[in-house]
Amino acid sequence: MGDQTAEQNQVSNDSHPQGGSNSSYDGRLKTTRTTVWAASAHIITALIGSGVLSLAWATAQLGWIFGPIVMLLFSLVTCYTFTLFADAVFHSSGKLASDEKKYTNYMDTFLKELDESMFKLISLGVYYISLFGVASGCTTESSASLNAIQWSKWFHSGGDNNGQYHMNRNLCVIIFCVIQIFFSQIYDFGKLRWVSVLVTGVTSFTYSLIGLCLSVAKVAAETGNFRGSLTGISIGTVTETQKIWRTFHAVGVIAYAYSYFIILIEIQDSMESPPLEVKKMKNASVISVGVITLFYMLCGCFGYAAFGDLSPENLLTGLGFDKPFWILEIAKVAIFIHLVGAYQIYCRPLFEIGKDRFNKEIEISIPGFRSYKLKFGLVWRTTVVTLTSVMSMLLPFFNDGVGLLGALGFWPFTVYFPVEMYIREKKITKWKTEWICLQILSFACFIISIAAATGSIAGFVLDLKSFKPFKFGTS
Repeated sequence: MGDQTAEQNQVSNDSHPQGGSNSSYDGRLKTTRTTVWAASAHIITALIGSGVLSLAWATAQLGWIFGPIVMLLFSLVTCYTFTLFADAVFHSSGKLASDEKKYTNYMDTFLKELDESMFKLISLGVYYISLFGVASGCTTESSASLNAIQWSKWFHSGGDNNGQYHMNRNLCVIIFCVIQIFFSQIYDFGKLRWVSVLVTGVTSFTYSLIGLCLSVAKVAAETGNFRGSLTGISIGTVTETQKIWRTFHAVGVIAYAYSYFIILIEIQDSMESPPLEVKKMKNASVISVGVITLFYMLCGCFGYAAFGDLSPENLLTGLGFDKPFWILEIAKVAIFIHLVGAYQIYCRPLFEIGKDRFNKEIEISIPGFRSYKLKFGLVWRTTVVTLTSVMSMLLPFFNDGVGLLGALGFWPFTVYFPVEMYIREKKITKWKTEWICLQILSFACFIISIAAATGSIAGFVLDLKSFKPFKFGTS
């Protein structure tokens, strides 16, 4: 989520053979044993995603004081809850020695550690809704990148149509949809290691660093000083009510940037046997979150310093920069390539719903034409892609979606389940001091998630007042 994590889903989805094949693949990540630094690199590349481009906007809502503080608090919470999670699930009691207790993905852990009803609640509720939302967000952001490329070409060619640019964002959504329908039929696409390397490594670092460097250059060359204020966007630029909702929304955006928690089981599965893996994963988590927090603060703060209250919702596709042209085009192409691969990786669990029926044929009747027999897998995957594209057309608000997904995913995945598993595993009695402190932490994070979700929903409502879906507008 920050963009939930190509590495997570690529490995977690590897645990299921595709299309009902007779593969003997056992769900384990087939790599050489990983060092702390290699594990840190996995987490860092998984965390860097398109969500980082919204951090300048989030910092602009919170200001120079609370923007960095909120990022630091999220980093501390995620590091602490992972130590609880590691102690509960990966402790050195010999629990992981048996094959039936070996954890290879996050949802598998929920199934084995928590009761079945709770597993169904999270899997059918937050988990799949979040995946669908992330897929729709990928579609929205990729179409925005294509449209920004189109706008740049129009702008640098001198413009036409009386100085008005005709936006074809829905056409960009359709182009992305067609590409994804094609890739979705490649049943082993999510298992290709080069996809993970490309989409989480090269492309994401490319556009993130370009955004950071352009912000630094703008501060140094154009303004000569840091814009912004200690408390963020000023009353007058927005109303008092909008200030409150935007503050909550910004918290959700930052939470999304830290949505890396569910990749950690998959990474530990490539490491050595207990007890060393616990210590290594804790160290890797601290190192990676520290590096990422520093990078996030640089991106958010320099973006805010460059634009102040006018910080765009997306640093690169929000038309904040218009030169140098060729560097911006590279960044936008990198965003698009990243999201093409990330979409397939995020959608893999959605694609696998009903996988036992993939090879069965269903009859499609079209009025006025003869009936056609198609494989269920083809129909289902095409339907998923189409639905995410329609959702993107109906709600093309990437920043609002990022905030809402961050709010929905932070508390259950990063706080509640690690705390609950730790309490159950360690058999901590109710009303003891440790139990009370853990419940206070969980409840406080729950309130933060609710507030962030409310702010994001308010953003949706405000944007919908002036939005007309499925219309090819003019900007």
